[in-house]
Amino acid sequence: MILLTRLNGPQFAVNADLIERAEATPDTVLTLVDGTKYLVEESVQEVIERVRMFRASVLVAAKELERAADQPLATLRALPGAGSEDKES
Repeated sequence: MILLTRLNGPQFAVNADLIERAEATPDTVLTLVDGTKYLVEESVQEVIERVRMFRASVLVAAKELERAADQPLATLRALPGAGSEDKES
């Protein structure tokens, strides 16, 4: 999801994968795959950059998960004699 600003002010999040096209007419109009249109304050270039950054962040997160999956999981185990010291009364 990317955050954009409607032409009349409030911010909203849009699924970047559902954007079919962005046009400058001169306002920026986003058309989603279902035909929904949004007028946004951001320029077409800004929308493209936000989509690019979002997709890059997804790739980075996937790589981090892949790296974490290669790491052995920490396991807990009891060590002999740990915590059971003989105490003379």
